[in-house]
Amino acid sequence: MLLRVGTRGSRLALTQAEQAAERLRRPGVEIALVPITTAGDRDRTRPFGEIGGRGVFVKELEEALLAGRIDVAVHSAKDLTATEVDGLAVGAYLPREDPRDALCGSDGLRPGMRIGTASVRRRAQLLALEPSLRVEPLRGNIDTRLRKRGERGLDAVVLAACGLDRLGLGAEIGYRFEPGEMLPEAGQGALAMQVRRGEELLVAAADDAETRRRVEAERRCVAVVGAGCLAPVAAHHDGDGLEGLVADEDGRWIERRRGDDPEALGRELASAASAHA
Repeated sequence: MLLRVGTRGSRLALTQAEQAAERLRRPGVEIALVPITTAGDRDRTRPFGEIGGRGVFVKELEEALLAGRIDVAVHSAKDLTATEVDGLAVGAYLPREDPRDALCGSDGLRPGMRIGTASVRRRAQLLALEPSLRVEPLRGNIDTRLRKRGERGLDAVVLAACGLDRLGLGAEIGYRFEPGEMLPEAGQGALAMQVRRGEELLVAAADDAETRRRVEAERRCVAVVGAGCLAPVAAHHDGDGLEGLVADEDGRWIERRRGDDPEALGRELASAASAHA
């Protein structure tokens, strides 16, 4: 049997797809990686919100799945939209790696630093931690953003720690933000294998139940908040409970809540955000 595994074409995406492929290989199963270019790959200058927000790195992979051109799509779970696409399902989550955000170029925040990031979630929390920071938009893959830090004279950039670790670039990290300082994106640190609904058995053996429990809770929470809120949102399950966050893009206010029910927590966060509108 040949399994066609779809992936973005970046060095990180291909590395992650190979990790997923290793979990699927077994006697009688051949794996073929199929690189696919997404909207987020084609447009590397505009902010994510202008291109389409969450989903800019997954839509073309999902279309290829629905059209039958691939059998499995490998995603960074944080790139998935908060709700499932009709006809598709996440058949497996690989064991989660470090979910934290990482500061590259410095061992901590200092007043007046120039920091690059394309994420409104990171921008909001950075400015809440240190309002004097100059947070500048920065797009591109990991190698590009690390290079641009030097070219633009930035003091630091913020990236997902797991991506740096997967590429063997952990030495670039000067500081890893604890979730209490910077709450991660829902799903950050986990890889998701998406399949056509009804074909979950293709990848089910690779599923990590604890990662699924946590990431699905995070995604449900964000789905509820996002239904009526345009503010930066984050959610992270640390194993003991779920924490969610909504914030002003400039860090002028941040609302954090903890709870066991993702939907109830999402409604509470949406209400807290509305109070600031």
